[in-house]
Amino acid sequence: MARGTCRGILAQALGGALTCCLFLLERRLRRILTGMKRWYLITVPLGLVILGYLMVRVSFPIHFADIWSRDNQAKNTQSQVETMPDGKAVPKQVLELRQAHQLRPLTEREDGTKIQDLPNGIYGFSKCSVVALRAKRGNTFSLEIHKHDGIVYYVGYASPEHIEKYLTRQKNFHILTSPHSGEGASSLFEIPIEFISKCEERPVNDGYLFDLFVTAIPELQT
Repeated sequence: MARGTCRGILAQALGGALTCCLFLLERRLRRILTGMKRWYLITVPLGLVILGYLMVRVSFPIHFADIWSRDNQAKNTQSQVETMPDGKAVPKQVLELRQAHQLRPLTEREDGTKIQDLPNGIYGFSKCSVVALRAKRGNTFSLEIHKHDGIVYYVGYASPEHIEKYLTRQKNFHILTSPHSGEGASSLFEIPIEFISKCEERPVNDGYLFDLFVTAIPELQT
């Protein structure tokens, strides 16, 4: 009887221990499966996103540097919008002339710098003297000044008759020049400052005209 009792107690103890172990194992397995499920929910969508990006990248190459450059260029272009003294936008002819010589505007740091201290490939604004250039035309009727290939130019509008005198290399003539197109000054031209023996500013209405006097074009002198 005592042996049977002991065996029963031992069997119960073993059964309880086994039940406890199975319970603990089940909880452990649940934790592992729960962790794996969470990891699966994170990694699978992330993997799909990466896979989709790689497929788009291969099919449609994106040059981020080019996009950045174009974006900055567009912003710079917008920041350089100018107006003429009459409030109108800069004419297409002037923009094309700047582009043809690959000119850039003066920076704020260069504003007011003497012309001889400025590099080639720039444009600014000045009156007759052209001692220093300004980055903006402002409210004055300044002429546009270009500097490229080591030469400084007046840029403005004049009548076709006056420009013809320059193109035919005549001597002792005037070119009445305006900073913007108008009646009697409809043709854009540029002329080296060294060709001008005298420049006079003539007040007209709310602005100025510039009387450029050419005594002789240097290349014709013998």
